Amino acid sequence: MAALATGVKAPEFELKTLDGRKFSLSEELAKGPVVLVFFKVSCPTCQYALPYLERLYKAYKNKGVTLVGISQNDAKETADFCKDFAVTFSMLLDNTRTYHVSNAYGLTNVPTIFWIAQGGEIEVSSVGWVKAEFELINRKMAETGKIAAVAVFKSGEEVRDFRAG
Repeated sequence: MAALATGVKAPEFELKTLDGRKFSLSEELAKGPVVLVFFKVSCPTCQYALPYLERLYKAYKNKGVTLVGISQNDAKETADFCKDFAVTFSMLLDNTRTYHVSNAYGLTNVPTIFWIAQGGEIEVSSVGWVKAEFELINRKMAETGKIAAVAVFKSGEEVRDFRAG
């Protein structure tokens, strides 16, 4: 089964954050759009992509969009990953025995990123690293925050167009 496509209603879920708080998709959607970033700490493409997502998080923090990671690893491995890759956005922990949320979203590869509109519909479904889809998420975050899109890539930085997950 492939990752859920655009136009599909995002499955509701609740998970614990890395610091033990409850995260409910429906509660977050009541505040605005949500970006879900599914990943595994050992995945090289995740290690490549999440620092760029951190830049988006810092640029649009408190601008009406919630960006969260959903780790397929345990709390210690996830915390170590966040420290090693300087990722500060909230992390949710999928059940490492059943992967019930990952399975509900049809994951076949990580990273997989979903933009979920406030009404609950998936508007972006991105598997692996796809620069054009990352840039689309950047624009959508800017539109939601009613600000100009930030330049996420630094001058002279070589950024791949695609990297398989």
